[in-house]
Amino acid sequence: MHSFFTAPFSRRRLAVLAAAALALPAALAQGNGFPGKPITFVVPFAAGSATDSLARAVGQSVAEKGGQPVVVDNKAGASGAIAAQQVARAPADGYTVLITTNTTHAANEHLYKKLSYDPVKDFAPISGLGKGGQIMVVRADSPYRSVGDVLAAARQAPGKLSFGSGSSSSRVAGELFQQMAQVQLLHVPYRSNPMGITDLLGGQITMMFTDASTGVPQITAGKLRALGVTSSKRTAVLPDVPTIDEAGVKGYDMGYWFAAYAPAGTPAPVVARLNQLVAEALKSPAVLQFFASSGGEVFPTTPDGLAKFQAAETAKWGKVIKAAGIEPE
Repeated sequence: MHSFFTAPFSRRRLAVLAAAALALPAALAQGNGFPGKPITFVVPFAAGSATDSLARAVGQSVAEKGGQPVVVDNKAGASGAIAAQQVARAPADGYTVLITTNTTHAANEHLYKKLSYDPVKDFAPISGLGKGGQIMVVRADSPYRSVGDVLAAARQAPGKLSFGSGSSSSRVAGELFQQMAQVQLLHVPYRSNPMGITDLLGGQITMMFTDASTGVPQITAGKLRALGVTSSKRTAVLPDVPTIDEAGVKGYDMGYWFAAYAPAGTPAPVVARLNQLVAEALKSPAVLQFFASSGGEVFPTTPDGLAKFQAAETAKWGKVIKAAGIEPE
């Protein structure tokens, strides 16, 4: 009886091994021959945002090294969910890549009761791209010249001062500020940070917590005043601006990060090739210049390294959002 089942099982096993052996060169060829046509970088925020600027810098290098054009497709709205959903539903062939932030892949699942995508199950991590801190800004002619001035005014008139946000990062930075400083501000949401900056310059809102690449040009031009940075250490691009922790909100620390993802099911050799192209891009002059001007730093990872980092960050953001008292929408 035993020998009766052994032969068919062995034949089946040999067939499986043979199929795997035949599939391996094809899978490797997928990576070696990749890319064979243009790649689309889908960006969840508007043109001119930090994520858009980084996507274009990375895309330039990937196009040069990969020998195929890279098209940047901006799909702003719904805190990045529109773009994330588009990539999650795209063919798993490596030709559609999400260039995104902690907004879509760490914060949103704690900010929304229902998401149109799963930040873990729907994506194949490619690589981390960069990290940085945000800047608390007011108009250059604002009466507030320090974080302390804002705190004093907010305590005197709860709910009167407003802050705009164009991403989950900027929103959570403002919410954490309120929670840790024990003040009440009015939150005004925008589709992206540049749109919020426009209203800030127009006097419609009091302040913003914005990414450096959106805020620094306006600070340098004398249109905005920087009051503090959200990270635990000062940024090289604005060395004289204190951290919010230094400015009086002890223990405050809220950075942001960028990363690249493909749709779930993208073949491992293709993911490996994309990781290689991204790693090379992170050494390119355009990308290094982006981080030099925005005060951030490059953050290359392996696909597995990004998956582990994302899991840790998702837990951290969940704690911050809960502690800040933000109810999922």
